[in-house]
Amino acid sequence: MKAAVITISDGCYHKKREDTSGQKLSQMLTENQWEVVSTHIVPDDLSRIQEQVLELTQDAEIDLIVTTGGTGLAPRDVTPEAIRPLLEKEIAGLPELMRLRGLESTDFAALSRSLAGARGETLILSLPGSPKGATQSLQAVLKILPHAVDILHGRTAHDATDHSRQTG
Repeated sequence: MKAAVITISDGCYHKKREDTSGQKLSQMLTENQWEVVSTHIVPDDLSRIQEQVLELTQDAEIDLIVTTGGTGLAPRDVTPEAIRPLLEKEIAGLPELMRLRGLESTDFAALSRSLAGARGETLILSLPGSPKGATQSLQAVLKILPHAVDILHGRTAHDATDHSRQTG
């Protein structure tokens, strides 16, 4: 399965900070059999975030888009506001699981405004910007992402007449 990583950070975009979160997420995905086909850095700007996500969701080859950054409470943190209107289906359980697992390490996980959803056949995850928060959040949901992508692509593990297992 193929993934793209978008780092959303004014500091990284203007080369004032190194993009360690995006690098760590790309490495984690690669180590878990995902092919990272593109990485991008965009500023904390609603329209720029939307343009990048829309461009990537038009590529039928990309199954997963992972963003890092812009999910906090600072005035420039606009990632959820940028991504939510693009989603055709919001998947509330994924960020709930990310926050739940994050709370095992820090109470600050409760402040994350991460979200997840689908646009077409592309799964989109928005993760915190800190390397630790981003990697812990991805780790929390990593093993169920292939199943989510399969469902988005219409590949289900049961026959249409078998109602014993519902995928929702």
